Amino acid sequence: MASTDPQDSASGSQDPTTFLRSATFSRDGPAVSVENAVTANDLLLGAYDPAKLHPLAQLGDQLDYLVLDDDKTSELPGAGTAIPSRGWSDDLCYGTGTMYLSGLALGGVWGVSEGARRPLAVSNTRLRINSVLNSVTRRGTFIGNSAGVLALVYNGINSTIDSFRGKHDTAGSMAAGALTGALYKSTAGVKPALAAASVISGVAGIWSYVKKSV
Repeated sequence: MASTDPQDSASGSQDPTTFLRSATFSRDGPAVSVENAVTANDLLLGAYDPAKLHPLAQLGDQLDYLVLDDDKTSELPGAGTAIPSRGWSDDLCYGTGTMYLSGLALGGVWGVSEGARRPLAVSNTRLRINSVLNSVTRRGTFIGNSAGVLALVYNGINSTIDSFRGKHDTAGSMAAGALTGALYKSTAGVKPALAAASVISGVAGIWSYVKKSV
């Protein structure tokens, strides 16, 4: 409630700032202490009572929880290695992605080294950078794609062999590596296919042995 001087209220052209400075305010009724003042939390709780949400949902004691089996590893004999696996799809996805990224990194390093040492007709910084970038994109994609395809085929064959044999061991990994190498170089002739099969089979055997030994 505000009260002002009659002369000030009679003047219609008075400055609002002057009017507010001269005005006085009073409140009817008992004063409210600070501890009992109404807050925004009181207003929200009064309109939206959390205790009423559960009965409105009509769930009662029938609340179901989503059970995830992400932590469940493969129960295949011999599958318990230093790198846990949840099954063939886990090996396929993670193995292919890891080999692809590793191939990109290795090919990138090879491309940088090749592009930096390549002789140029004109010694120019811009031409040198262009040479390095061309080598990186050529070598990186080649090594990355090749490694990704090899890992994809190897994990698919290895999971199939483990499924038929009912266990996972070094012999199965080496057989999968030999089939992968032979298939990868099958169009190049018999000798390149045998050489690739021997190399990839040996790498797969060493990798399988290391995983079990660590």
